[in-house]
Amino acid sequence: MKNLVLMLALLCGGSAFAQLANDNTLSVKVDGKEYKTAPRRIRVGAVWCVTANALKPDKSLRFWFVNVNRTEMPEVGTYLVVNEGYGNKKEVEALAAEGKYKGVAYVKYVEETRAPRMEYHVGRSRRDGGTIEVTAVSADAIEGRFNAMLDGSHYKEKATATVFGGVGRIVNKMEDKAVTGATGYESDIDPEGRGYKRTDEKDEIVLKDGVFKLNLKKSQENK
Repeated sequence: MKNLVLMLALLCGGSAFAQLANDNTLSVKVDGKEYKTAPRRIRVGAVWCVTANALKPDKSLRFWFVNVNRTEMPEVGTYLVVNEGYGNKKEVEALAAEGKYKGVAYVKYVEETRAPRMEYHVGRSRRDGGTIEVTAVSADAIEGRFNAMLDGSHYKEKATATVFGGVGRIVNKMEDKAVTGATGYESDIDPEGRGYKRTDEKDEIVLKDGVFKLNLKKSQENK
């Protein structure tokens, strides 16, 4: 992902870290606290990803959704929030047969709880953990709303990663923050597989009254 966003920043002209134009909007209450940011979208075939990121502290809300019918554009309707392991052929066919949902969605939220990226709070969507409703689709924009309950977990940087990573690890963190701030895309705002240990502490993260609008006509983000 870092190589992708660096390339986008360089292509936008001016400074290497010039802010990419973005008039997308997203707001949601995370455990009762309002979170607003300008999200980005990434589309790979029929799969859409919305990535909504911010700094101080670092935050990343991502959700992926796909139509049961695998159409290129999302359809107006409700997408069931599911856990990461969901999605075998039998499950998808059963969901399609119900006729209630247009597709499925997976949600992940990450927040830095100790800087610089020393500790994180991570939420992953659960089975039947909410819905994403696409309320409007046109050639110009996609609009929707969402609510979700996420299974929460906590991560701490491993002592070995801190010691042996040294100054270079800190520099990498600062570079990642710069990329996120410049482009709006997340750059390694996620502890998994990056030298962190998952603790035994578990909780839940509640996403409530979420709304978003993705402007398509002027977007530079279509993949």
